[in-house]
Parts: sequence; C-alpha cells; structure tokens
Amino acid sequence: MSSILAPLNLNTPLPDHNQLPSNDGVPVRNSLEPWQSSLLSETLEPVLRTRYPEGDYFIGQDCGIYWEKTDPPAQGCKAPDWYLIPNVPRLLDGQMRRSYVLWQELELPLVLLEYASDRGAEERDNTPMRGKFWVYDRKIHPAFYGIYLPDEARIEMYHAVEHHLELMPSNQAGRFPIRDLGVELGIWHGSYAGYEIPWMRWWDESGRLLPTREESEIREKLENERLAAKLRALGVDPNV
Repeated sequence: MSSILAPLNLNTPLPDHNQLPSNDGVPVRNSLEPWQSSLLSETLEPVLRTRYPEGDYFIGQDCGIYWEKTDPPAQGCKAPDWYLIPNVPRLLDGQMRRSYVLWQELELPLVLLEYASDRGAEERDNTPMRGKFWVYDRKIHPAFYGIYLPDEARIEMYHAVEHHLELMPSNQAGRFPIRDLGVELGIWHGSYAGYEIPWMRWWDESGRLLPTREESEIREKLENERLAAKLRALGVDPNV
C-alpha cells in the first residue's frame, strides 16, 4: 500500500496557517453542530478568562488541525467539531487563525470533541493515517477526547494515559472532570436556542451548571426581585 505522506524536503520551509486550506473539506453535517459548539464556548468563556487573564487560549469550531505535512494538505488535517488549546496566543502576527498547525505552535489540545451523526463509527475509526481515532490518539494527542452521541444522550469520553487514549469512566454525577479547568462535562436536558433536546454542558466542581448569558441575566433579575420583596416586607422602599 502506498503512503499518503509526501516525502519531506528538509530544505523547504513548512507551511503555516496562512498557506494551508482553512478546513478539511468536510461540510457541517447537521444543524446541531453550530448550536452545540456555541453553548460550549459561551458557558466556558468566563472560566477561561479567569484562568487565562491574558487571553492565551484558542477555541476551534470545525477549524482544521494540521498534524502532518501531506500532499494534498487535507490528508494531514482533521477539523474537530470543538476543541480547546490553552497557552497559545489568540492571534498569530495580529491575524485570526485560519487553522491550527501543530508543527508551528506545538501546544496540544486539552479537550477535543466530536458530535456523532450516526453511532460513532467514524469517530472511533482506528484506520492508520486516516481514521479520526487513530489520528487523535497517535498524532494530535488531546488530553481528553469526547464523542457526543446525541441520539443516546451520552458522551463517550477518552483520556490520555501514558500517551494513548483510554476510555474514561464518569464520576458519580455522570460527568467527566477536566481538572485543569476546574469543570466537568456532562449531559443537560433543557432548552437552548429554541431546541428542547439533550446538550453537552459544563458544570463547576461543586456541581453548579455554568450559565449562559441569558440564564445569568434571569438569575440576576430573580435575585433582585427577591431582594426587593424582602425590603418591602421590612417596610423599606427598594427604589429609594
């Protein structure tokens, strides 16, 4: 069998994110993907801003990760549905990333997630040099790799053990701790963007759901209403 890898010319500089295609050519497969990614990013951002006050992290959503120089370039690229890479600048030379190039930046993903559109066969594919699981396990090396199975309302989570991905058990709450961030990933049944379905969401280590902006505003409004009611009960006008 011939290899898909092109021989490296050591005298030719490796391409960067501006010179490589910005995706792997695979279209978004269903309407869940953008909403699920938005929910994950929106609710995790406050945690990330606290832990990385300089903004040194990158969230990719269907954004290519180049793990090997190949010909054509897309053969050495995977575009996970959602991933987080800490300890990297938000911009490269003042530009938004078109992709994440491992040989250029070296930092590995902390969390990498795929949303299965079937039973997860593609996400578990261990075919050398091509299958998603093989590439993530052998080449991209995320600390955590999760496969979301929406039809089963279940996350199949793997974590890195001695440089290889192994199935990770959930905790007693049915969630998966990401200790570097102080959060847990699990399944929440509720409404987001008008869709009443199971969603992947973050909790803190105390078991509190990380809220969306809308949820935070509702909580604040209810708290203000409760406080105003207490003041009125004491004979105090809350508007003064």
